[in-house]
Amino acid sequence: MRHLAILVAAALTLVGAVHAETLRVGVTAGPHAEIMDVVRKSAAERGLDIKVVEFTDYVIPNQALALGDLEANSFQHEPYLKNQISKTGWKIVKVATTIASPQGVYSLKYKTLGELPEGARVAIANDPSNGARGLMILALHGAIKLKDPNDIASTIADITDNPKKLRFVELDAAQLPRALQDVDLVSINNNYAVQAGLNPAVDAIAREAASGPWVNILAVRAEDKDKPWVAQLIDAYHSQPVKDFLEKRFKGTYIATW
Repeated sequence: MRHLAILVAAALTLVGAVHAETLRVGVTAGPHAEIMDVVRKSAAERGLDIKVVEFTDYVIPNQALALGDLEANSFQHEPYLKNQISKTGWKIVKVATTIASPQGVYSLKYKTLGELPEGARVAIANDPSNGARGLMILALHGAIKLKDPNDIASTIADITDNPKKLRFVELDAAQLPRALQDVDLVSINNNYAVQAGLNPAVDAIAREAASGPWVNILAVRAEDKDKPWVAQLIDAYHSQPVKDFLEKRFKGTYIATW
């Protein structure tokens, strides 16, 4: 009996350790952080303790995940992750989709792309995938033509027709909202747009289609992808409270993919 009591106590200790373990999930400040806070509450009901770790750029969350400072992150679309992996060799994988978020372009001076004057200055992200995304929005709406309008690796060098001689300025994605005061048009990632007080569904003068390669994802280290907590995290994210929050809080800016 004494041995049995010891075994039971040890088992209870292990169970307590599992429930006490904290899962660190990296997000960018703004909408992804807000959403993950709702996920955190949903995960707590499933016995999963999430610590939300906020970042202000797009590079560090993957670096922190690769180095073991996070267990997961939720802030990016798959083309961006693949581009980062191609440069770094990080062993990071997608385990689920999260939200779709049609990106837009903004102007304080003009209400349509057609109003842009010749030589207008256009700011886009300086990272390859998000820079391409800005160019693809302009191509979709006829402001420029690209060698391949569906190429998610498009760069300024791939512009084949630029009838208004638009001049492009490449900036860090987090700095793009500030550029609104200085240029004629800015392509802004939705999390930074919302953080800056913009509503992509209302304030953007042109947006991309909701379908496409830019759906956001949950990512973990490849070695962890089959661990039980990954399934728990996905289940918590893909829950009704999170879907309800998206509809109430963002009203079409961020759309559930499940």
